[in-house]
Amino acid sequence: MDRWPGERPVGTEGIDLRRPNSARMYDYYLGGYTNFEADREAADRVIAVNPDVVPSIRANRAFLGRVVRYLLDQGVDQFLDLGSGIPTAGNVHDIAHRVDPAARVVYVDNEPVTVAHARQLLVDEKQADIIDADVRNPEVVFARAAETGLLDFTRPMGLLMVAVLNFIEDDAEVADLVHRYVAELVPGSYLALSHSSAQWLSPETAARIAELYRDVNPPSYWRSPEQIGALLDGMDVVPPGVVAPSHWRPEAEPELPPERIVYRAGVARIGDPT
Repeated sequence: MDRWPGERPVGTEGIDLRRPNSARMYDYYLGGYTNFEADREAADRVIAVNPDVVPSIRANRAFLGRVVRYLLDQGVDQFLDLGSGIPTAGNVHDIAHRVDPAARVVYVDNEPVTVAHARQLLVDEKQADIIDADVRNPEVVFARAAETGLLDFTRPMGLLMVAVLNFIEDDAEVADLVHRYVAELVPGSYLALSHSSAQWLSPETAARIAELYRDVNPPSYWRSPEQIGALLDGMDVVPPGVVAPSHWRPEAEPELPPERIVYRAGVARIGDPT
C-alpha cells in the first residue's frame, strides 16, 4: 500500500502510478516517503540484483552536500540544480543556508510529483524556488530560472548535474548539453556532476539492472568513468578528479571501497573561454 494518507497526493492527477518513476525510486533508496508501491517494488528488484545500489545512492547524496559546502567556501553563493528530484533529506538550500542564509537556489525538474511537493516545501522559502522545465532544453531552463529573480547570471554560479545525465541515452546529446549549459556561465562558476557507471559490475549484473530500468520512467543508462570524465574536458577539474562520490573530499571514512560504488563524480571550475 502507499504511504500517503487521505486523498490522492497533489501533483499526481493524470499520472499512471502503476509505472515506476526514477525520481521516486531514488527517494525510496534514500529512505524518503514520496514514492508509491510500484516505485518501491521496482527499487527492491534492483536492490536484489545489487544491494550496493543503496549505499551508492546515499554516497551520491552525501557528495552533493560536500559540493555545496565546498562551493560556498570558494565564494559561490548561488546554485542551479538540474534534475533536482524529490524533496528529501539533504536539500541543496538546507545545506547552503546552514553556512550562508543568503545563498540562493533554483531547482529544476519536470516530474509532476517532484515539482508539486517541492513547491509545497518551498512555499515560505524566500531564497529558493523550483521551476518546471526539461533539462534537455537549456534555453527554457535559463529563461525560467531568470524569471524567479533569484539568480544573477553575471556572477559565478554552481551548476549541479548530480545523477541526471544518466537519464539521457544519446552520448552526443549529453556532451552537447553540458557544453550548452557551461557556455552560459561566467568564469569562476563550477560544474558538479555525477553519473552511474557499471565499470566494476559483472556484465550479467549490469545487464540485469539496465533491463530493470528499461521499464522505469525515465530509463537510466550506464557510462564509463572515461566518458564521465570527458564531460569536464576544457575545465579546471578540482582534485581528486573524477572518482567514486564517496571518495570526493570525504569527511569520514567511506562506507564502501570505490569499486562497489555505481557512480562516478567530479567537480570542475569554469575558466575564461579559449
